This record gives sequence, C-alpha cells and structure tokens, in this order.
Amino acid sequence: MTNDNQSEAKKETRSRKFWRIVLGSMVGFVLAMIIITVFYTLFVLGIIASVGSKEKATVQNKSVLKLNLNQPISERAVDMPFDMSSYGYSNPLGLNDILAVIKHAAGDNRIKDIYINTSSASASPASLKEIHDALVEFKKSGKFIYAYSDNYYQNGYYLATVADSVLLNPTGSVDLRGYAFQVMFYKGLLDKFNVDVQIIRHGQFKSAVEPYMLDKMSEANRTQLTVLSESLWATIANDIAAARKLSLDSLNQITNQMSGYMAETALSQGLVDRLAYASDAEASLRKKLNIGDDENIHFITVSQYKSAIPQPKAQSNRIAVVYAVGSIYDGKGDESQNIYSDNFIKTFRKAYKSDKVKAIVLRINSPGGSALASENIWHEIEAAKKAGKIVVTSMGDYAASGGYYIACNSNYIIAQPNTITGSIGVFGMIPSFQNALKSNLGITIDVAKTHEHSDFGTGMRALDQAELDMMQQSIEDIYGTFMQRVANGRKMTVEQVDSIGQGRVWAGTDAIKIGLVDKLGSLDDAIDKAAELAGITNYSLEYYPKQQSFFEILFNNMNDTESRLASRLGHLYFTYQGLENIIRAEGVQARLPFELEIK
Repeated sequence: MTNDNQSEAKKETRSRKFWRIVLGSMVGFVLAMIIITVFYTLFVLGIIASVGSKEKATVQNKSVLKLNLNQPISERAVDMPFDMSSYGYSNPLGLNDILAVIKHAAGDNRIKDIYINTSSASASPASLKEIHDALVEFKKSGKFIYAYSDNYYQNGYYLATVADSVLLNPTGSVDLRGYAFQVMFYKGLLDKFNVDVQIIRHGQFKSAVEPYMLDKMSEANRTQLTVLSESLWATIANDIAAARKLSLDSLNQITNQMSGYMAETALSQGLVDRLAYASDAEASLRKKLNIGDDENIHFITVSQYKSAIPQPKAQSNRIAVVYAVGSIYDGKGDESQNIYSDNFIKTFRKAYKSDKVKAIVLRINSPGGSALASENIWHEIEAAKKAGKIVVTSMGDYAASGGYYIACNSNYIIAQPNTITGSIGVFGMIPSFQNALKSNLGITIDVAKTHEHSDFGTGMRALDQAELDMMQQSIEDIYGTFMQRVANGRKMTVEQVDSIGQGRVWAGTDAIKIGLVDKLGSLDDAIDKAAELAGITNYSLEYYPKQQSFFEILFNNMNDTESRLASRLGHLYFTYQGLENIIRAEGVQARLPFELEIK
C-alpha cells in the first residue's frame, strides 16, 4: 500500500471516529433523559406510596376543628390525593372548603369547639369577611371558639376576634395598622431604558396606566384609593370593635399608635383576653372539653374534616356554580389560573344547556382584562338568560372593570362589603421600543411597507396622530358599549352610569348605594337567591369548570415558568408582573385601574 493510500485510510478512520463519538453522545443523552424521567416518575410514585392514599378522617367525639390559615387561600383548592398535614406540609386551602367545614361543624355533635391557631391569613378582605361571618354563624350553634397565636397580624387577628376567648403569647404582639395601598410606578425605569409608552384611555379614575406615565399617584387616583381604603377598613374595624367591645375611636387610636406591639398593652387595651402560652391554651380547651390533663385533644384540620363530610345526593334540579377567577384574556389558556374567553364560554354554555340546571351562580373574582373577551362573555350570559336560566352573580375579592362587565348582565348581584368593584372604564397602552433598542443596543429599525399603517402596533415605532385618533375613537366606542351594558343590566341611564363610571373603583358598601350591586352577602346568599328566583327548593350544586387533578397540576407545573419566577423573585415578582402587563396586554383593556399590594 502506498503512503497516499495509508494516509487516506487514516483520514477515513478519524472521520468514522468523529461521527461515532457524535452519535454515541446523542444516544447517550437520549438514554440519560429516559433514565432520569423514569427515576423521577418512580420517585414521585414512591413519595405517593409512602404517604399513602388519603383516607376518610375519623371524627371522634369531643373533636376540635383546628383552623390554621397561615398560607395562601384560593377560591378553590386542589383536591389532594393524600394528606400531607401529618408529614409537616400544608395542604392547599380553598375558601370553598373552609366555609363548608365551618358550616358543617356547627351541626356535627362530634365537633365541640373550633380552635383558631392563625397568626395571619393570605387572603383579600372579602375572603376574610366570608370566613369571619361563617365563624359568627357557627357560634349560633352554642359551641365555643378559642383563639391563640404567638403573634397576630391584622388578617389573623380579625378572624381571631370572633372567638369567645382570644389568647396571646406573653412576648407576642397584635399588629394592627389599617390598610395602605402601595402602587409601584415604572416610568423612571422606562425612561432609563428609553422605552416610550403611548396611553389612550377614558375615565379620569382609570389609572391602570398611571404607573407607566407618572412617578406618583394623580390626585384623582389618590382620592379614590383613600376612599376605598377607608371603606375597606371600616368593614373590619366595625367587626373588631363590636367583638372586642371597643368604640371605633378607641380602636382607631390603638391602630394609629400601633399599641398592640406590646403584649401587656394589647391586654390592657382590650385587644386580647389573656396572655398565655400554647400549652395554657390547650389546657383551657381540655377543661372546656371535660377531659383529663394527660389526654390528647383530638384536633381535626380543614382538609381532614372535609374528607369526612358526606356528599349530598344529586337532585333532579341543579344550580350551577361557575367560577370566573383571574384576569380576563382572549382565546384559550389555562383556566385554573385565569379566565380565557373561549374556555369560559364553552364551560358556561355546558352549564346553561343542561336541562337539569335551573339557575347559575357566577362566582367572580377578577380585576378584568380584555374588553373584547369581556364582551364575548357578556354575550354568552345574555344567551343563557334568553334560554330561560336565572343568573346570579356572587362577587369575591374583585369584580372590577372587565369583571364587572361580565357581572352586570346578571339577574341579581351580591357582593361582600369589602369587595372591590366598579372601575367602569377602558384604556389602551402601546409601547415603542425603537428608541430603547437604538440607545441601549445600537439597533435601528427600518421598514418597507405597502400601506401607510402596515407596521401599526408592532411596538417598533411610536403611533402617529392618525393612529392615535383612531385608537381614541375605539376607546370611546368601547366605553360607550360598556356603559350601555351596565345601564341595561342595572336599569340606569347611560348618564347615570357615566357619573359613577370614569374608571372609579368602589367597595361593596358604596357600590350598593349607587346601584352597582343589589345586596351584601356571601356565596351561600347568592345560591339561596338563585334558588328563590328559579322557584326551586330541592336542588343540588354542580361546580364548573372541572378542577384539574393534583397529578395534572404536578406535571403541568414541571414547566411552569411563572411559578418558578414567583418563587425566585419573591416580592419583586410584583414588579415583574407590572412590566409584563405592558407587553402582554393586547387590544383595549377593561382592567382594575391599578396594580397594587394591600398591606
């Protein structure tokens, strides 16, 4: 063999070696991923097997329902296939479950008392009010409620004041401070990056756009937020003052001075009944239950007791409870997180097309969103009414802007005193990144187009005057339609709606005075009203949409970027959400006029 042939053979050998390594690596990677997936699945299944399936809880005589609400409370919680509480983890809490177990416990002779062991509760004012009122109703059964915590934060303390006896750790505190609305403004950040945002709106109070155009609240926004915060505070202040036998002036003075931060002062001023430790609280419970000092108290949690409640028999007449929770978007999406018009309409149609469903309760907890999606949902509610169905709306924490748009077509509307509602107004927000790209990255934009406005709305240039005029006209038209929908639904004139509209936000206590709602009350009140209007007495409840199972959520969340961002960013996630609204908002928006955190 010549030297040339030997050299060629060596080259072929190297080539084969290269591809063998590449292909081997690819096969190895695929096999590794398969092995990892298998091991992950076995790991999850192993955890499930080790925990065991959730069995029906045993409710012994002289049981005590223990309310520990120190975690986020959603409208509806995921139904866990196993109980994690005995392993040191919290089961998800749904407002529906909390209310159901409190209501059932009142008539259960095995449940003697409720023990509120809650320092705080991650819920908005309206949800807290529903839990508070359910506890008040429980006491009418003649049973006792104890409350103990090492420290009480405002939400937890509000619930604790229902108790017959409120105990506080001798080194603890009661954190009463009232309500503060903190609005975050992004104009300075946008200016730093040279991002231009053009705003088109109708309504002097429609301030959802203010964080992108101002560096502080407008006077109109400050006015409405002040009135709103005072209305929200008045609701819980009246309840606390009545429960603790304090005057409102005294309670407000205590709150202004933050007197509850010293345990002795909290006791002397009547915020708590006794300073004690957890062991003392349990000793008092044993005495009330008439059991020995060495006997264990049979505590039962919300999730455990929920499994012990028998399911009612299905009746021929049904009331459908349809949940509308989250921001409103066009099209399809994950309906466990937000309201997507296509998904919601399909679900709502399934409810009202059923011959067994005689009435629908629409449970809304939404700050609004897309005006187009809201109009499409409004139209479907109109179709349900034309089909002869009664529609009653129950407002949760929010039913504002687009949330009110879909509520206003109901036969009857019930809200909590501290539900945030109204916000009848619309806006458009169009960002331009042209200057930002040039000044920060040196990127310039050029365009070749067939028509004058072919590149309209791309975000790569500012709108010209003709486009701004067109957008403004669109805003005015949609606002006019919004007002007409409210006027028809609430039997008002358009002028009356405009006088309470303009994007203004109202608490439930004020909304009832101006005709936006019919009654103050709970979801149960809405169900009772729906039955009354439909003329039925014996009925069962159906809930829509169907909740995702634990496993569906588990595997969906493996790629849930939002959840990971929220856990990583903590409080800064709120800032991320505000900036995301600039990019994600499509078309004209009917959204709550502020992004805020309630402190």
